[in-house]
Amino acid sequence: MTAPADLVITGCTALVHDDQERIGFREDAAIVVRDGVVESVTDSAAVRDLPAAERLDARGQVAMPGLINCHTHAPMVALRGLAEDLPTEEWFNDVVWPVESNLTERDVELGARLACAEMIRGGVTCFADHYFAMDAVAAVVAECGIRAHLGEAYFSSQGAEGRERSVEFALRHRGSANGRITTALAPHAPYTVTDADLTATAELAREHGLPVHLHAAENRDQTDTSLARHGVTPIEVLDRTGLLDTDLLLAHGTGIVERDLPLLERTAGRTAVATAPRGYLKFAWPTTTPVRALRAAGVPVGLATDGAASNNSLDVWESMALTSLIQKSTEGDPRWLTSRQALHHATVQSARAVGLGDRIGTLAAGRRADLVLVDLTGPHTRPVHDLAATLVHSARSCDVRTTIVDGRVLMRDRELLTIDVPEVVRELEGRLPALVDRSHGRRIQEYDT
Repeated sequence: MTAPADLVITGCTALVHDDQERIGFREDAAIVVRDGVVESVTDSAAVRDLPAAERLDARGQVAMPGLINCHTHAPMVALRGLAEDLPTEEWFNDVVWPVESNLTERDVELGARLACAEMIRGGVTCFADHYFAMDAVAAVVAECGIRAHLGEAYFSSQGAEGRERSVEFALRHRGSANGRITTALAPHAPYTVTDADLTATAELAREHGLPVHLHAAENRDQTDTSLARHGVTPIEVLDRTGLLDTDLLLAHGTGIVERDLPLLERTAGRTAVATAPRGYLKFAWPTTTPVRALRAAGVPVGLATDGAASNNSLDVWESMALTSLIQKSTEGDPRWLTSRQALHHATVQSARAVGLGDRIGTLAAGRRADLVLVDLTGPHTRPVHDLAATLVHSARSCDVRTTIVDGRVLMRDRELLTIDVPEVVRELEGRLPALVDRSHGRRIQEYDT
């Protein structure tokens, strides 16, 4: 007799990838989950009599790999809407970095809890976070059931202690939460971390087998300033300090220029870039992540939101649509980025970006059961002529009905099962007056690129 499966989903249309990573859709599909892993993606008829601890009828819904937020600062939801309509320098120096000097571990915990609730409701099953007091974030991840790639951020102004904390955090939490937490070293950026510290980080990454997650060439101003002051681009700084020989996740990269591409193409490690287009529009940056050029160089580009203090949202669904639209406009070519290409970035490439390409990003036997069910019965998604286009350009994050991570249902029929949002909001909002006080005149860092 066959032992009962943990979960069987039936009647859905499943987004699948073939052996060339091309996206397809399997009608009237069934997904069998056992021990947190996808056991099979098959036909509904094949599992009609299969015993299961839980069954979900997903007629009218698309089953697809969960979205991955490849770069964010989850606790910064506490600063959502606080620093609006400002240039980057004023945004950092006048508001965000003064307020972040007030952060307590409890603020970070509550912000992370609210952020995880938002992401789970938006179909995000994994996020890459780069922030402070990350023990608190790891505890939230372990409790609420989401998957995360976490790094304790540091600046050189903190001295050696900042770098040491980043290493200690990464080693302490690597593989925790039943394997749902992976970790990285997290220097802030080449303009806030010295070459000596970047070199030391690269050495530590190689010594301990850890990846690195940092901001680099965020915008063109940073690249121009680096060239004027030092004669090299931020990407060339990463090359000369050895970071391009590590497994590296670069946030933003809208300042990547043509001379950087050969370096990124021949990196010794796994280099990827996370793009968060909504924030670039808000800051009126003149360029965006050069997705087409990076793809030609063999560099995966994952989708991201950045923190909600700059983006106001942790909606990766929106990032997917914006990436497609902005790339069309930037390239002057409506054939790029297509809906299927956008879905490839949202699934396979995002999984690679966070170093989990062998575990998540596709619905296939042997992969972790991180998936979402998307309701396409609403008037804004009908009729369906091209299912990929419907998912990218018509569906919304609120169409996600069910979110599953490691085979565990974290949201069912829009009901969150692992986070009490009203309680989190009540306490967080009570703490806001102390958090947003800027009268002390302190800031954690100076933005001067």
